[in-house]
Amino acid sequence: MRHEPTEAEARLWSILRAGRMAGAKFKRQEQIGDYIVDFVCFAERLIVEADGSQHVENGADQVRDAWLKSQDFRILRFWNNDILRDTEAVGEAIHAALRPPLPNPSPARGVGL
Repeated sequence: MRHEPTEAEARLWSILRAGRMAGAKFKRQEQIGDYIVDFVCFAERLIVEADGSQHVENGADQVRDAWLKSQDFRILRFWNNDILRDTEAVGEAIHAALRPPLPNPSPARGVGL
């Protein structure tokens, strides 16, 4: 991907690179264990994947995801056409995943006051 990324991968990298996503530092095409992930922020343990149709109900992806989750990574997967069609919504979803969770119970929701 580094040398010839798909259009969706290039678009996704344009919003993830250089700390543009809440200051989070993402790397692309990183090896984690036996797997290569599209994008990863190690500090937040967040993996972002750009997927094409070859990933529909792919058993190998399920095994890979289970192992990555067992290593305490969170995984966000976006379809290539969604990245291209609604880049802003994809960026918002990634940004939301990088925000710290509200405490439980949440004062912001009026609970536990």
